[in-house]
Amino acid sequence: MPNKACKFRLYPTVAQKILLAKTFGCVRLVYNHWLDRKISQYKEDQTALSYTSCAKELTVLKKTDQYDFLKEVDSISLQQSLRHLDQVFQNFFNQPKKDFHDSNPKETERTAIRPSASIRISSCPTAI
Repeated sequence: MPNKACKFRLYPTVAQKILLAKTFGCVRLVYNHWLDRKISQYKEDQTALSYTSCAKELTVLKKTDQYDFLKEVDSISLQQSLRHLDQVFQNFFNQPKKDFHDSNPKETERTAIRPSASIRISSCPTAI
């Protein structure tokens, strides 16, 4: 079965724009936070943090007062950013020629989120 691509134009409300901006910001924060942790862990003792340990730490981090705002966004998007980071590290160690900084969303023009499967899209131009 061939892959198909679809383009959609979204017209979010002001509240939805704010939520999307928060989600993109939190995804970037989570990705960069664990990227730094993984790099420092590897430099320290040549071991890698697993996705599972990072996801558990994310749950604990969301319960702190400093990172309480992470509860406002979709948790699946945050977990997906950890999966992307884990995949980047696996690719790096399987193919040493590739630099893991190449996939950092901060350095690319666009940041992607993957919403949960339960998202509903309406054909009405003012609703998502």
